[in-house]
Amino acid sequence: MADPTEYRPAPGTIPTAPGVYRFRDDHGRVVYVGKARSLRSRLNSYFADFSALHPRTQSMLTAASSVDWVVVANEVEALALEFTWIKEHDPRFNVKYRDDKSYPYLAVTVGEEFPRAAVVREPRRKGTRYFGPYAHAWAIRETLDELAKVFGVRTCRDGVFRRAAQLGRPCLLGYIDKCAAPCVGRVDEAQYRERVDDMCRFLAGNTQSFIRSMEASMKLAAEQQDYEDAARWRDRLGALTRAMERNAVVLGDGTDADVVALHDDALELGVQVFHVRSGRLIGERSFIVEKAEDLPIGGYVERVLQRLYAGREGVEIDSARPPREVLVSDAPADGEALASWLDERRGGPVDIRVPKRGDKRVLMDTAKTNAQEALTRHRMKRSSDLTARSEALAELQDYLELTEAPLRIECIDVSTLQGTDTVASLVVFEDGLPRKKDYRTFIIRTEGADDLASVREVVERRFARVDANAEADDAAPDEGRPSPFAYPPGLLVIDGGAPQVAAAQQALTESGMGDVPVIGLAKRLEEVWTPESADPVILPRTSEALYLLQRVRDEAHRTAIAFHRKRRSNRQRRSALDGIAGLGEVKAKALLKRFGSVKAIREASVDELQEVPGIGPTLAATVHNALASSS
Repeated sequence: MADPTEYRPAPGTIPTAPGVYRFRDDHGRVVYVGKARSLRSRLNSYFADFSALHPRTQSMLTAASSVDWVVVANEVEALALEFTWIKEHDPRFNVKYRDDKSYPYLAVTVGEEFPRAAVVREPRRKGTRYFGPYAHAWAIRETLDELAKVFGVRTCRDGVFRRAAQLGRPCLLGYIDKCAAPCVGRVDEAQYRERVDDMCRFLAGNTQSFIRSMEASMKLAAEQQDYEDAARWRDRLGALTRAMERNAVVLGDGTDADVVALHDDALELGVQVFHVRSGRLIGERSFIVEKAEDLPIGGYVERVLQRLYAGREGVEIDSARPPREVLVSDAPADGEALASWLDERRGGPVDIRVPKRGDKRVLMDTAKTNAQEALTRHRMKRSSDLTARSEALAELQDYLELTEAPLRIECIDVSTLQGTDTVASLVVFEDGLPRKKDYRTFIIRTEGADDLASVREVVERRFARVDANAEADDAAPDEGRPSPFAYPPGLLVIDGGAPQVAAAQQALTESGMGDVPVIGLAKRLEEVWTPESADPVILPRTSEALYLLQRVRDEAHRTAIAFHRKRRSNRQRRSALDGIAGLGEVKAKALLKRFGSVKAIREASVDELQEVPGIGPTLAATVHNALASSS
């Protein structure tokens, strides 16, 4: 492990100009690449106060053993060079991208003499133009089938094309007018190339000109009483319209835009991208970004846009060319330099902005929801992997120095709103999977209890069951399976830091369960706190153990929040019934169960109120009059 002070550049040797810098390890491998407006200011921040740095940055500095840099003319050049080096060196401490699946593209081999259109999964070949990505392969195959009727671009394989040329007769597609049959000379190379260019323009979003041209040709043929030709134009127009209908209209003003939304947690980001052309959604994709760098959310937006629009050398991907508008969920860290870089790539102005209102804001909200779903699916996929779960439990045993792997993990989370309606949840994971039938929720009984007192109360109430259940098991061993809370867990997790862990440990000791391992998982840096140490345990960000702890903590938080909202909702619904003479909590619940809402109870007659068990004539009249006077 290197000491950053040993390779810190001498004072005054770092230039103040914009540039790109690289940290290297002992073997000369690049471990991190970054850019800066002022190299001196940025690099000095790494060596100022090591203890104040983010743990990810500390890890990078100790893994490196040297730093070098290159001065550039401006920030735009710095942005471009930074991404070039990241692609070249793939540094371990820069963000990593994980596509959750392989998306289909529509590829046109424009580099060939007679280009072919096909649906492919990965854009790789030079001399090929790619459109997409698309969500479903079947949808783009049906679209290609319709487009073949209009433009006549071949979809056959090269072997079929050569065989047809040798035999002097086209394949079936040529006979049914789904191909212009250049293999047998029905059209020459120039005419066929024009058809290919027209289809590429259509796929790129230039649709209205084709619609107008076909409508004009159809009307002209009809006026000249060439009805067969008019029918052919009609059929082509119908096929083109059907191809367009497969792309949903999401923006009514015909906007060309890419919508990029991010949803993050402490370790990863879910990214959702919608490609909109002429107001239609023509492609979409989602992927996962590992947060290896200490960046604000705007910094990760910049990283994502770099990747989206970097393209590939010699490969033209339509979606890699920036549109006029790039709508983002969060403003990028260096918006001006990024916009200038995108201007160069597009060959025209690009507007990067966060939509605030209207249809674009609604579409952004949809993209955010999909980004969150992408991240959830990614984490669920890992949790469902038996090998990953086994590895997570083994890592927990190792990192926390447990005597055995924690096959049963319980987690406690407290939820409150300004000290009122304090509740808590206890969730259970066995063998790395949630055991929802063992989940429990608690209403905190201690008046004015703070977070620490609430944790102590929940731990005491949970582990009070161990002795009680044990006695019941001794007295009646043959009455069936014992309660799942009759034995302690292999690991108790508290949503919080060192104070919460200390409170839980105190409650465990007082309950006679002081040997139960307890830890706290703090949200800010995902630190793991133990009662024995004044410093947290930092698990590797890619470890399966940390993923499991995160999921357990998040499930406890979700359960506590849901229970808290339910109690608030029930209290608000009962508030109009509170204080009515003779109407207690049980009878109020019976009324709500029968009628569904206070409004329905208010509108009910006295006779209808009496139909509820426990509500007599006198009480029904009292309730009816009380609600009528309060309306």
